[in-house]
Amino acid sequence: MEKKHGPAIVAIGGGHGLSAVLRGLKNCTDDLTAIVTVADDGGGSGTLREELGMPPPGDIRNCMEALADEESLMRSLLAYRYPEGRLAGQAFGNLLLAALDGVSSSFDQAVAQMSQVLAIRGTILPVTNENIQLEAVFENGTRVCGESKIFAFKKQQNCGIHHVRLIPEHPPALPAALEAIARADIILLGPGSLYTSVIPNLLVDGISHAIEESTALKIYVCNIMTQDGETEGMTASEHLEALLEHGGPRLVDLCLCNNAPIPGELLNRYRQEDAVPLVVDRREMELLGANVVCRPLTDENIGYARHSGDKVAKAVIELYQQQGHTQIF
Repeated sequence: MEKKHGPAIVAIGGGHGLSAVLRGLKNCTDDLTAIVTVADDGGGSGTLREELGMPPPGDIRNCMEALADEESLMRSLLAYRYPEGRLAGQAFGNLLLAALDGVSSSFDQAVAQMSQVLAIRGTILPVTNENIQLEAVFENGTRVCGESKIFAFKKQQNCGIHHVRLIPEHPPALPAALEAIARADIILLGPGSLYTSVIPNLLVDGISHAIEESTALKIYVCNIMTQDGETEGMTASEHLEALLEHGGPRLVDLCLCNNAPIPGELLNRYRQEDAVPLVVDRREMELLGANVVCRPLTDENIGYARHSGDKVAKAVIELYQQQGHTQIF
């Protein structure tokens, strides 16, 4: 068996945050695993989930786009969205994965077969094969079921999220996901929507325990901005506290935070959406048991306050090497 180069890295999350980080990490190691949430029920993914009874394919597809060859025609096909008709807005990659799910014995097998077709650089695993729903419970005691409903419901209630849970509770983790965590050298949580992309993975039976038991370097990549309808008004330590309350006290060794300034025009645009730069309250984060490292992590080329996958990957590898690891990449 050919020896892999670089550390074994496991990235856990969903949405655009996970796929952005994967784009950078794939250039740093041959041993990369993405563990992806399957709680989404909105958009094209939600339609396929409702009509075909399959787990949502959207976040999986985003990860495949990130790990595919940057110049490949197939990468463009995955991202192609039909402009009109009954398929308007649906991504071709979602339909391809749905077809593979129909001829496979399980959803993770469909993901594996699609990964082979695309010859992606890394392994993509749904965190569970179960058909799960995400429920949010708010500080006033009200609750709403469905990931896609949380934003509007939170705005209506005008109060914070107390916690989220999965229905059914404690679905079994994909065994391959637990195996990847057990042998990891580095485990990344985030970046991404705190309550709807990152935390749902921790509620799958076995995932949090496997992370806590791991001897890997465990890094929480903090978001750059707060998120309207989910984390407005929350500081970085409050993000970390929510993560630990849902998953356990030994999930994180280190928090990686952005310290690059956000341009004024971009700040004004985000303020109109009730989003501001995340306040890094270092002392409070350290009191929760995590070291804090700040680096410039933004991508200046996309017109949004989002992470650069290359900058995050560079920082992660440097932090890993500072821990005394001397692998050559």
